[in-house]
Amino acid sequence: MAFLSCFKNTVLLSVFTLSICGNPNNGDIRETDIISKTTKTVPVPHIVVGANQTKQYLPFLKGKKVGVVANQTSVIFKDPRIKSQEPGGKDGDTVLYTHLVDSLLSLHIDIKTVFAPEHGFRGEADAGEHVKDGKDAETGLPLISLYGKNRKPSAEQLKYLDVVVFDIQDVGTRFYTYIATLQLVMEACAENHIPILVLDRPNPNGSYVDGPTMEKEHTGFLGMTTIPLVYGMTIGEYAQMINSEGWLEKEAKADLEVIPMVNYTHKSTIHLPIRPSPNLPNDKSINLYPSLGLFEGTNVNAGRGTEFQFQRYGASFLDSTKYDYSYIPEPNFGSKHPKQEGKKCFGEDLSQIPNLKKISLKWLINAYNNTTDKSLFFNTSGFTKHAGTAKLQQQIEAGMTEEAIKKTWQPDLESFKKIREKYLIYR
Repeated sequence: MAFLSCFKNTVLLSVFTLSICGNPNNGDIRETDIISKTTKTVPVPHIVVGANQTKQYLPFLKGKKVGVVANQTSVIFKDPRIKSQEPGGKDGDTVLYTHLVDSLLSLHIDIKTVFAPEHGFRGEADAGEHVKDGKDAETGLPLISLYGKNRKPSAEQLKYLDVVVFDIQDVGTRFYTYIATLQLVMEACAENHIPILVLDRPNPNGSYVDGPTMEKEHTGFLGMTTIPLVYGMTIGEYAQMINSEGWLEKEAKADLEVIPMVNYTHKSTIHLPIRPSPNLPNDKSINLYPSLGLFEGTNVNAGRGTEFQFQRYGASFLDSTKYDYSYIPEPNFGSKHPKQEGKKCFGEDLSQIPNLKKISLKWLINAYNNTTDKSLFFNTSGFTKHAGTAKLQQQIEAGMTEEAIKKTWQPDLESFKKIREKYLIYR
């Protein structure tokens, strides 16, 4: 991207300097080392997200008309040791982060429009619930929904913009819709010759690649490209892959720049201080999401309508003699009408199991095998969209083991890893 060409030769030195002595007055984080609990001498550096690298992107935004694709996770951190998950980023009376939009406005950046993805700008809409256009109550900025009647910005909506900033926390799972929004925004920017700036954030499921690969005939908003279910890339790395692999419509190329993180690797342990969406309340739910998210294509409840979303599963039609755990889903924040609402669901509580570094099919297979009426289990269309293939349902119905099913994924996974390697910013 032309506007950052002046930084190309010094970007590594600049990023390192920011991580040590950033100026808090302009939004750059002041890096503070914390001693690891497992050693007395080695400091553990904190991850500095792209949004905090203000010196890398403010020069271009000043004097320009800016559109921002953002939600509640689009923040500039004030304290790298943040532990709070409270709305508004508060821990007691201490504000630990500010929203990117609020920060840019305070720096006199001319934001014209905010584009809101699934769950909305403030992250309050249910999964699948249409988000309406409107005006943000806190800033007065116009909000344009990318999860309503249109999911791609129109030429008219981009007409008066000079640049679009994309800053949303991803969780590294193909059917999590923010990467589809990214692709459509990139496509719209390419068509209208508007640069797009992606502020990178860590992938909490970025340490592995696993799962069935999306087949072209099943692509859609739950998977627009032929990637595995878990693809092991940050949203910035994935944006580069989309652009260079010709995955935009008519193989267009966006004028793309990614602002990288400091101190992140794909082996980093990630704690997300803000819910990335209403039904991913904590680190455990995010870790289990790639595995339990497949239940979204069935009639089994995966914890929606409880306070343990994606940390349990159950249904009224599972054999009660096979399970010693039960719960009743009820409407709550993020799930106005959960599956199996008001019914006693028999299943498993997974909230205390060790973290995974792979997809597990054992709970899905177990639930299917213990369904009292097999015709009640799959929502075939929905399951195919989530899995990216019709084969997985067929394999489960045929009684294949998890090990046997996973062997069928390997050729596609190895092919993808070779492509992925070209776009990794972090190791």
